[in-house]
Formats: sequence, structure tokens, C-alpha cells
Amino acid sequence: MELTIQVPANADRVSVFGPAESHLKLIREALGVSITARNAGVKLTGDGGAVNRAAAVIGELTAVAQRGRTLRRSDVLDLLQRTTHEADNDGSPATTWGDHDSLDVYNSQRRITPKSAGQRAYIEAIKNHDMVFCTGPAGTGKTYLAVAAAVAMLKRGMARKLVLVRPAVEAGEKLGFLPGDMQQKVNPYLRPLLDALNDMMPFEQVGRFMHGDLIEVVPLAFMRGRTLNDGVIIMDEAQNTTVAQMKMFLTRLGHGGKMVITGDTSQIDLPVGQTSGLIDAVRRLHRVPGIAFTTLDKSDIVRHSLVQRIVEAYGEEPPHTGRARPMRKQPPGDQERND
Repeated sequence: MELTIQVPANADRVSVFGPAESHLKLIREALGVSITARNAGVKLTGDGGAVNRAAAVIGELTAVAQRGRTLRRSDVLDLLQRTTHEADNDGSPATTWGDHDSLDVYNSQRRITPKSAGQRAYIEAIKNHDMVFCTGPAGTGKTYLAVAAAVAMLKRGMARKLVLVRPAVEAGEKLGFLPGDMQQKVNPYLRPLLDALNDMMPFEQVGRFMHGDLIEVVPLAFMRGRTLNDGVIIMDEAQNTTVAQMKMFLTRLGHGGKMVITGDTSQIDLPVGQTSGLIDAVRRLHRVPGIAFTTLDKSDIVRHSLVQRIVEAYGEEPPHTGRARPMRKQPPGDQERND
């Protein structure tokens, strides 16, 4: 669909378009439409629903500018969120998340679709609840689908910010031996989240969103003291949080926000004797209204077929406790023979 709209002469063009057309860039990236501004005209091209929403936002910006008010970035984000909500409740076909089961992300060549009944239930839980816990083995799409849902919400203006969080727990290696400053030391822990993002939007766009504070990828420790409104917060590898860390994280949820917590309770890297915050939270909160719990299993694994067999093989043994086996003492003669 293509639509051209004119900005009236009594509306300041810079107020509507933003400095260096920054408001138009926000609309373009949030709704996935092409926007070309020439003099007082704006040409919109893209999906019909997205073009209509973009036109509605520009119309609202124009009306505010005509009243002589200075518009900020937060005003544009508020309008994007409001017009999306109105579009979803006007009886027209829902385009918020994508068509049918798919999730509409920024990469036009990729539509993210759940591949099992468990994954479909997981996506439905994210759609319908403000807080979702998802546990399951490696390869079941716990993190990938959560990021895809969050990116779809960001694109449709349903969320103003995406925060991806991971505890930096040492799984057998020590951070101090890694080169660089602290940020460089924790970057490897955040890499899986960045990989998922780069699969759903162009690399340059990820950089712009992070620079513009639309997306954050941070270690768990950086969440202390914050409250996040109108954002999607995802914590990966939650099995490696302590009880105190989990409580701190869960209480960061602000008004209009959504939180997804994922983890694999068979891969806990905490010190021996320390309770996993994920296991504790599931136990404490399983009867709290408004919170959804989803468990994925080996039938939901979508990686290489060998991954499913590996999960099955390790499932036959007791879960890892982090406790090293004691060394067996050898008689002096045997010790000398084995050297």
C-alpha cells in the first residue's frame, strides 16, 4: 500500500518530522514502513495496516505541532503504542504479532513460527500474560521465541523498550582470566541474546536500537534499582540466579511491562548448596494469578536431531549438582605404577 499525506502550513515541519527526521525514523523502524519526506509531503509505503497506523501517528504529531507544543521522542513512542492498541480493538484483523501463528519481526525474509504444540502454548502464554516462566532443555527455543515475541511487540509499537538480561555465572571458567575490562568480560555471556537479535533484524538496525536505548543487553547485576515501564524484559539462563537475585529481577517490572524468564534446571552452575532462584520462584509463585508457567521437553527441540538424543542420554542420569567426585585413594604401590 502507498499513501501520501501533507503536513499543513501552520504545523512546524521540524516538530512533526523531528530533528534530522528522527520522529519519522522511529515510526519507520517501529512499524516497518518506508517513509520518504519531501518538503511538506510524506509518502508511506508498506503493509496496509502498518501504513494506516503510521499515517495516524503522523496525523497526531501534526495536531500536537499545530498547538505549538514541542514534541519529544517519548511522545512519538506514546503515540505509536496508543495507535497500535486502538487498531487492535477496532474490529479489524489483528496484525499485532503477525499472521496466524507467525511473529512479524524486522527481518522481512524471516517469519518466526512455533514448530511444536509446546512452543505454540509458550507464545500464547507470552501474548496473554505479563509474566511468563519457561523451563526446558537446550534447543527447545525458550530464549529465541521470547526474543522474537519481544521484537514483534517492539515493531508494532506495543512496547517502548526491549531489555535482554543474563546472569554472568562462571560455568567452570573464571572471568578474571578473560582479557579486557568488565564489559568485555561479560560480553561472551550476552552473545546468545545478540545472536538471536541479529537473526531478526539487520545488524545495523540492532546497533541503532542499542545506541538509541530501544534495546539493552545487560548482565543481571545492572538491573538493580531500576523500574521498567512499557518494556519487555527477558532473562535468559535464569537457573543460575540466586533466590535474592530472582526477587530483585522480578520486582523490576513496571506499568505496561511484560517479563519472560527462561532457564534449564538441568544445567545449574551455582555453587554447591545454593538454591536456584528459578526453581525457588516456580515453587513460590505457581499459584499467583497473572503468571504463566510453560514447560518444554525433548519433543520441542528444534536443533540438530543429535541434540534431542543427547538430552535423552543425559536425562537418564541424576541432574548435575556441581559437586566434584571424591578422588579414590590408591595404595602406595599402585600410585607409583600410575605415574
